[in-house]
Amino acid sequence: GLVIDGRTLNVIFQGGLEEKFLALTKHCRSVLCCRSTPLQKSMVVKLVRRQLRVMTLSIGDGANDVSMIQAADVGVGISGQEGMQAVMASDFAISRFKHLKKLLLVHGHWCYARLAKMVIYFFYKNVSYISLLFWYQFFCGFSGSTMIDYWQMIFFNLFFTSMPPLLFGVLDRDVSAETLLGLPELYKNGQ
Repeated sequence: GLVIDGRTLNVIFQGGLEEKFLALTKHCRSVLCCRSTPLQKSMVVKLVRRQLRVMTLSIGDGANDVSMIQAADVGVGISGQEGMQAVMASDFAISRFKHLKKLLLVHGHWCYARLAKMVIYFFYKNVSYISLLFWYQFFCGFSGSTMIDYWQMIFFNLFFTSMPPLLFGVLDRDVSAETLLGLPELYKNGQ
């Protein structure tokens, strides 16, 4: 890990040392910016996103972390002593820093698996619906008339195909939370 303060960041950004700083950060698993301004924190995140082309995660607990959270791909706000500004600006909110492991490893894995299954489901649903309309055009001589009324099409999407996404969203868990916490490498296998 790398711990860097605001003075050093100021020297890096004003002295044109961004490439050397990035070369150093490539060898680190995490970078911690302490005693730095909100602008410096967001500049670090933007620099890493732009130059290294990686996904960034920012974690903050106060109003001074809002710009950094908004600059990252994924922002996590921790509700705490300094108010709720970071939570309001973040993608995910947790009450304590210790919950970050469960958020990333358990809920992140489950969300990734659910989204992958839901994309396949929506492709299947739309292909079957469009195939029905396609074959109807042979029956009606390609006149452009629709087989299904617009209200029926709305109700098809609203009532008949809404149950699987709801069930998957609530109940689908391919691996238990204990297993995911014990074997963090399962997150990569899901990708």
